[in-house]
Amino acid sequence: MSLAKSVLLLSVLAALSGSALAQKKPAATRPAQAESGDAETEMFRPFIYNGPPIATPRLADGKPDLSGFWQGAREKGVPGGNHGKDQPGFILPLSEKGKRAMIYSQNHTPDPEAVCINGGIPRHNSSGLPFEILQTTDRFSTLYHYTTHRSATVGPKRDLPPKDHVTKTYFGTNVAYWDGDTLVIETTGLRDSSFEKIWLDENGNPTSDQTTVVERWSRPDYHHLQLEETVTDLKYYREPFKFTRKWNYGGDGRGVGEYSCNENNVEREHIGPGAGVIGPDGGRGFGYNAPLPKTPPGPDAYDL
Repeated sequence: MSLAKSVLLLSVLAALSGSALAQKKPAATRPAQAESGDAETEMFRPFIYNGPPIATPRLADGKPDLSGFWQGAREKGVPGGNHGKDQPGFILPLSEKGKRAMIYSQNHTPDPEAVCINGGIPRHNSSGLPFEILQTTDRFSTLYHYTTHRSATVGPKRDLPPKDHVTKTYFGTNVAYWDGDTLVIETTGLRDSSFEKIWLDENGNPTSDQTTVVERWSRPDYHHLQLEETVTDLKYYREPFKFTRKWNYGGDGRGVGEYSCNENNVEREHIGPGAGVIGPDGGRGFGYNAPLPKTPPGPDAYDL
């Protein structure tokens, strides 16, 4: 065999060998899709992934991609839906005016979401319902089960407009920008619990037209999303307070389900004021019949 033919044969064998090795190389690990089923039930079924950690996906510009369907991770020992979950006694630092606003909401105001009013920000961040994020390099949108959404334009860091220059809405006016691998969203121009139908959270805590919310969103790996939030409202609270939250990835091909709600809810007249009594898990809601003890138990009692 000539030298030229030998070189050609070795080249072909090497190519075939490389092709075989490439075919045997394991594909990148991706979470499997959840089983299909009833849309409403399926939305709440947790996605269980027990494989090795998967790196955070990234957008074309190299920033983390926060997109996905996210389900809340239950924290033992703390009430769900309450922005005071990280505070002593689960109580936010209410000012005297804030205490009066809280009493008013509990005695006179039905839960706004129960009569089909948008929860807004920051309430949706403490909701027990899953939600969905859709993101591009310059837009960030959150889709909620209440058939509502909010969006933000992502760009260079910039100042919020003055509070008296914006129209008050449930989700306010925001600016969004990156701080390293953390997406920061600053919001102002929110409605006021004292004369409008809005609560800070499911606990019925008040929020005012002076509220500013700073959210810091990050995705440490493929399957987890986390939020560090600071709320400043010196009308109803003595000082700014923080709220933290984590979510688990809900699986590929999943998203928020259909939800129909309108203000002529047939049960509207039967909905009482307030957020409901405090249940055995520390959360509020209707349907708890057992009376609370005279001396409330400490946080350890809620470790279900």
